[in-house]
Amino acid sequence: MNRFFNTLRAARKDFFKLRKHREAPSWAMWLITVWVALLWGVGLLVAATLLAGRGGSFTLGWDHALPFLATSLVIGAVFHIVYTLIERLAPQSFIDWTNGEPGVLVSLFFAFSAMACVATGLGLAYLLLGSLPGMGRVDWTPQRGWLSIAMGCLFFSVIWGLAAWQEWHEEQLKRQAGEAELKLLQAQIEPHYLFNTLANVRSLIDFAPREAGEMLDAFTEHLRASLSSMRAELVPLDKELELVGHYLRLMQLRMGERLTFGIDADNDARAVMLPPLLLQPLVENAIRHGVESQVESGHVQVLARVLAGQLHLCVQDDGVGLNAPKIRRGNGMATENIRQRLQSRYASRAKLQLEPASPKGTRATIELPLMP
Repeated sequence: MNRFFNTLRAARKDFFKLRKHREAPSWAMWLITVWVALLWGVGLLVAATLLAGRGGSFTLGWDHALPFLATSLVIGAVFHIVYTLIERLAPQSFIDWTNGEPGVLVSLFFAFSAMACVATGLGLAYLLLGSLPGMGRVDWTPQRGWLSIAMGCLFFSVIWGLAAWQEWHEEQLKRQAGEAELKLLQAQIEPHYLFNTLANVRSLIDFAPREAGEMLDAFTEHLRASLSSMRAELVPLDKELELVGHYLRLMQLRMGERLTFGIDADNDARAVMLPPLLLQPLVENAIRHGVESQVESGHVQVLARVLAGQLHLCVQDDGVGLNAPKIRRGNGMATENIRQRLQSRYASRAKLQLEPASPKGTRATIELPLMP
């Protein structure tokens, strides 16, 4: 039962927005549609009853209850089918436009599409439900019906536009606050990483100057790439992989034969724009809590693929794994920070998952849409 209600809650989330990919199953979306349609039907029925009561009779609403609610369900089904077709057939850029700033054009799109859906639903209800008790007393004349449809849809579109603009404005403020926090986090270099690297360079200068020079060069390249990325709101994945590559090379110079790594990404994935510094914290965790926590050598693999309209990022190590006793216990801030950033920018369209790898180690996977 809890799973059922959790599924309904997932379906209700962003129900009134267009989404190319939804986590909730189609039956849950239909159930929410029926619930919303009946809610609107009951609300309008109550309004009609109260208006009829002003004329001395409360019978109007009750006489029309059955056809009224049935018509609301038909209209709801039309809305569901039309907007589902738009989600599936329209390009992602159009979907993003409808979910962006709710300006005049966006409001007009929803106003006219709503009018078309209501008109189509009324017509279908008249054809399919004309034999219902009380349906014959419903006024279908264009002079009253079509004008009421147009005025009602325009009125509710204005209300929707004001509510949507307020919600969008609040989301923008939250995103700006999140981006400001991200800039602060990006500007901070973890002290133990900085000091350990410089200490390793100093220890190598006397007896291994060539290795010390390589480590210093790798450290310089990593800092340069980090400073370049932290100034941008979005970067191509190729830039993110370059930064990760510098970091892994630096760690390899420090750890020697105890660390090997690989980076595998196709061209489509490399071109995708995403927030900076999503991968490096996962790579740091793979080394710090995975490979370095074991005696034998370890391998870190970074994969990036475009699958089913989403970017899949994977960082996998063959270290001690999630359930092993940790020599160094983390507080989960890195992964929690990534989840918050994904939620702020992509809402439910992106996720981070940690799971055991086979035969051992940890796999961290990020899935996010191709468009921010």
